[in-house]
Amino acid sequence: MRERAVQRQDRLLSLVRRRGSARVADLADQLGVSPVTVRRDVEALTGKGLLDRAHGSVSWPRQRDRPGGGRGPDAGDLVLGLLAPSATYYFADVIRGAHEAAALAGARLILRICDYRPEEDPARADGLLAAGAEGLLVAPGWRGPEDQAAYSDWIAELSVPVVLLERGAPPGGPLAGLDRVCSDHTHGVLLALRHLTGQGHGAPLLVARADSPTALAVREGYAEALRALGVRRPRPVIGSVPADRDPEGFERAVQELRSAVSSGAATAALVHNDVDAIRMVQRLAELGVRVPRDLALVAYDDEVAALADTPLTAVAPPKREVGRQAARLLLERLREGAEAAAEPAPRRHLALLPTLRVRTSCGAGAAAGGDAGG
Repeated sequence: MRERAVQRQDRLLSLVRRRGSARVADLADQLGVSPVTVRRDVEALTGKGLLDRAHGSVSWPRQRDRPGGGRGPDAGDLVLGLLAPSATYYFADVIRGAHEAAALAGARLILRICDYRPEEDPARADGLLAAGAEGLLVAPGWRGPEDQAAYSDWIAELSVPVVLLERGAPPGGPLAGLDRVCSDHTHGVLLALRHLTGQGHGAPLLVARADSPTALAVREGYAEALRALGVRRPRPVIGSVPADRDPEGFERAVQELRSAVSSGAATAALVHNDVDAIRMVQRLAELGVRVPRDLALVAYDDEVAALADTPLTAVAPPKREVGRQAARLLLERLREGAEAAAEPAPRRHLALLPTLRVRTSCGAGAAAGGDAGG
């Protein structure tokens, strides 16, 4: 896949920022492009004030490393940078919330997307800093613990205030002392399971992916929620995968769920995420399993759950509020720095509670009592 100019320029800025200065010829070698392409990029970046250029080399502008430096074109406003793994689905609302809070405070928000490629996160962050960001909201593109272990240190080394978005950090790790704002997915899973068991169902099954921090948090929350409710795990988590990327793997998950329902082992399930839940409901109907007649189902994320043929009850993480609270916290940190506060406020780990939006996908079985609102 051909690299986009903005991605290449972010990598160029990252190289220059780490070295302080670099020759154009060396940058061309490092980036794997022609010197002509690098000169064109350098011209564009120096024209925006993001680099200084002289005699075949470029350097990082000194004013960007000074306290209070790095202001964007709107000189009177604070500039916040947001690094997200995606601008669609789950993170679209997070971004909207951050933008709303920044605009309300008279600040600008600028955005970079890493497309779940954590190895590119440092370059994207450098692009934000070069564009004038004075503090960063960071949702790294991790997919699992191995990514977090390999691509965390750079965040702790940033010289500007940072707030993590929808990402946790292990105690004692390099990111444990950073501000962060997250959805409490354990609470969200508990809401779903309590609702289903309250309708008379046995322990619900969990059908979930394992390809993102949210998916892994839902899996961990499932085990904790079962313990809190005092019910035994009915069987191992049914691992799901995106139907468009792995049709065979998705079909295996559907068949495993169908078998559990047909055998009477389960009458309820929580499915992460909405898209998978909608496709599973459609495929289960083809196999003779109807929602809600045979299976009470709750989706997790509530992005498109209400649009299913049978509107799906869904856990709704407070995505927009996560963005708002994170932006407000970052603005507070920036103001503390500007005022040189002798004792800055303690770092904060904010966990916001999801809600359960009850629709018509939970009325399965006689035990549900025909509750139209379930």
